[in-house]
Amino acid sequence: MRRVLGVFLFMLSLTAEAAVYALVVQDETPLRPTPGASAKPSTVLWQGEMVEVRGERLDYLQVWDHTRERGGYVRASQVRVLALSEEEAPELLAVLRFLRNVPGSEALGIGIAAAYIEAAPAEALNGADGIDALDAMGTLADRLARNASGATQLKAVAVSAHLEVAARYGVRFVSVERGSRMRVCYDGAAWRKLLAMPASVEQRARAALALSEPACAKPELTMAEMLDRVNGAVLPGYLRNRVLMRRAMLWASAAYQQGRAGEDPQPAASRAIESLARVEAGELAEADRAAYAEAELRVGAARVALGSISSSKNLTIATTAGEAGRTCAVLMSAKEEALARRCTYGLVWTGSAVANNEATALTVPVQHTDTWRELWLFRKTSTGWSIRVLPPGTEPGVGYADFAGWTPGGVRVKREALVAGRVTRSTRLVRIT
Repeated sequence: MRRVLGVFLFMLSLTAEAAVYALVVQDETPLRPTPGASAKPSTVLWQGEMVEVRGERLDYLQVWDHTRERGGYVRASQVRVLALSEEEAPELLAVLRFLRNVPGSEALGIGIAAAYIEAAPAEALNGADGIDALDAMGTLADRLARNASGATQLKAVAVSAHLEVAARYGVRFVSVERGSRMRVCYDGAAWRKLLAMPASVEQRARAALALSEPACAKPELTMAEMLDRVNGAVLPGYLRNRVLMRRAMLWASAAYQQGRAGEDPQPAASRAIESLARVEAGELAEADRAAYAEAELRVGAARVALGSISSSKNLTIATTAGEAGRTCAVLMSAKEEALARRCTYGLVWTGSAVANNEATALTVPVQHTDTWRELWLFRKTSTGWSIRVLPPGTEPGVGYADFAGWTPGGVRVKREALVAGRVTRSTRLVRIT
């Protein structure tokens, strides 16, 4: 476990087996050249940092900071002295279990986790206590990443320092671009290690949910299959709902990916719909309502893969290869004449194209990502055929536009999209004449 997590605890710099360490427990702890509050700090230390204790004077400890290669004095009340011995391991684990659920203590908790992993014997690390430590470390790292993603300018300095502290223990973070925003994400090393061990169903569920976070991970079929292996029947209701919602999102994404690859997307779309249907509204935590709304939109975008709507014999949609990897949707008459053509990098769902009885209009869904699906309207005008793109909303993100029926001289279009964290729903009439 020590090797997998990359925890080093500055061990390469130790000169004695019986060295004593101190873990900084308060942010902006001054490191002073002499003991006493009147001495100007040479630098400040942050919660979770580890220093080597080399002496004691008054109410200060003389320490050496291996990261900055600098010595000094810190007030004893602002650090916790550690021997990193086997006898100390149970106490460290108890503190770690407490800090796991204390917001703002993520860097300190990661430091405690690293200290426990260094102090605990191999049999403990490979057993239930070691799995619990991995669970806590993953939870703390994920929370720290979320804090960094939403940090205000006032807290940016502290969060940046906490990320650096965690990185010194081998905890890696990556930046992922989502639209116009950057998201800081934990790379999930502790979670992956946990899944390779005999963890409990609840621990495996938390790990699977963390590794498949849509904002950080690229949705893959293997992730959907990983969630399928979680036995939701034995989970608490709120956690079972989270697994089902994430499973629905992943299978919806898989349907889109399989459609692009020319594979049959219907089984994946059906599993997405089935997973979402099993979510129990009465067990839905208030904090999960936004996630449920997003899952509904993602599954809604995937329903088109079922191809339950068929076009008329008078008008059909064919696809041809376009330039630079694009696909072109071509409107064909009953005489197989090309009436109109538009190219896209998206996926054209020809099986869900539908024409009106007068053969003067046709709609076809076009999906650009696994979460965003437009409706294209081909319509006959006095000057020929025109094409109108009907998106779910004004900004690409999560949503879909659906055909909702023909009316005399028009078509009803149902639109659902996630806008500023809220779901907007509308049905509008679009004229075709």
